[in-house]
Amino acid sequence: MIKAFENFEVWFVTGAQLLYGGDAVVQVDGHSKEMVEGLNNSGNLPVKVVYKGTANSSAEVADVMAKANNDKKCIGVITWMHTFSPAKMWIHGLQILRKPLLHLHTQYNQQIPYDTMDMDFMNLNQSAHGDREYAHILSRLRKPRKTVIGYWKDEKTQGHIAVWERVCAGWADSQDMLILRFGDQMNNVAVTDGDKVAAEQVLGYHVDYMPFSEVMPFFDAIKDEEVTALVKNTYFNDYQVDATIKDEKSEAYKKVWNAAKAELTLRAVMKAKGAKAFTTNFDDLGDVNVEETGRGFDQIPGLASQRMMHDGFGFGAEGDWKSAALYRTVWFMSQGLEGGTSFLEDYTLNFDGENTSILESHMLEVCPDIAEEKPRLEVHFLGIGIRKSQTARLVFTTKQGHGTTATVVDMGNRFRLIANDVNLIKSKPLPKLPVASALWIPEPTFEVGVGCWMNAGGTHHSCFSFGLTDEYWRDYAEIADIECCIINKDTDIERFRQDLRVNEVYYMLNKALR
Repeated sequence: MIKAFENFEVWFVTGAQLLYGGDAVVQVDGHSKEMVEGLNNSGNLPVKVVYKGTANSSAEVADVMAKANNDKKCIGVITWMHTFSPAKMWIHGLQILRKPLLHLHTQYNQQIPYDTMDMDFMNLNQSAHGDREYAHILSRLRKPRKTVIGYWKDEKTQGHIAVWERVCAGWADSQDMLILRFGDQMNNVAVTDGDKVAAEQVLGYHVDYMPFSEVMPFFDAIKDEEVTALVKNTYFNDYQVDATIKDEKSEAYKKVWNAAKAELTLRAVMKAKGAKAFTTNFDDLGDVNVEETGRGFDQIPGLASQRMMHDGFGFGAEGDWKSAALYRTVWFMSQGLEGGTSFLEDYTLNFDGENTSILESHMLEVCPDIAEEKPRLEVHFLGIGIRKSQTARLVFTTKQGHGTTATVVDMGNRFRLIANDVNLIKSKPLPKLPVASALWIPEPTFEVGVGCWMNAGGTHHSCFSFGLTDEYWRDYAEIADIECCIINKDTDIERFRQDLRVNEVYYMLNKALR
């Protein structure tokens, strides 16, 4: 199990009935226990599976589903029909279930025992049609779920369950997610705004504004020795640092020291409020004349944002609370996976035929987890926002490889998840642009990938992961019950545009059917 998920569990409920006698149910129970033990011992599942017994009646189904709803450790329910389990007895329980659902279509035995199979064996091992009966009622109820089909011992089958478990963990983490906005959205920007009430209803996010006047008591409480220790013991050890910055009499050292105080301030606020994500705004950083008063941040807290993303805090620039929340989920789901995650922004294009690529960056805020080399701690002038000042930041280029970037947009009547497979390629140094950056080619091609993203209304901000795949995002959208638009190597732009039109109709009708 993954340590990050050690306080979570997934429940396993087996469908059966008493028609075939108590002995059959005892066998079903024994097989189920063995299967759950096998899944847990496989080493392929990040979250522990807990067997919750057989369900043999409507009352038993409703009881276990109600308990799942009320158990904080339970983040999802796996159901499997060992025997034929009449599906009408599942209706009430499925109607009340609020946790994510996975339907596992498998069977205890791998192969047909041709020489020994008798009617008792047939009555006991009825997944082949029992799961179809159950799937019918799931479809009739229009119940969002993931369906995994395959032998329970197979690594491929376990892999699909593992993906769903990670998504369940991310979903559970987001259900009490507080996002603090230190400043509002950037003026007149549409895509970073959205319906916060609807977001809490649908996605679980709670978004609060925190004026800088409330930040200042935390700022004032930070001790100088704490700041100095962070600079010398952490910054100077974890990053490449020029001698100029280490000179305590230099302006660069002062700027790094001030950046460290901003980081400790933000961490203290987040801890006190129990927040998991935050946004910043480069026009809301305290007193305008901060150099005279000392009341506020003397630079955009980009270094703090970079380092706090590494520790799992969601971040969105310019008040982008949806990206802040999604980044936290991306980071959380990615625990134990290789490669790293980051908030990124489409910056500028490099037209080069089939190798046409997009430079991904931001003014400052790119997570060092995706760095190819040990990041450099540097101080450079940044002439944007209320602070036109020398500003500390981590500078690097990213690793190469395949990954997926995602965003959630507010379409007015629903939320839409957009995910695009991308390939990060080797970037070149940017001596006159000292920022962290990535260079990627969207799949299937630059033209189609970008065209689909733009037709879907995608943002210029997105949340990237080397470890996550399309399957994660399909599962996430299914659990959230929101629209999902996947752009990958198989995407055809005209088919994609038609799917968008069909989705408009589907999501309007779907509301009436539930």
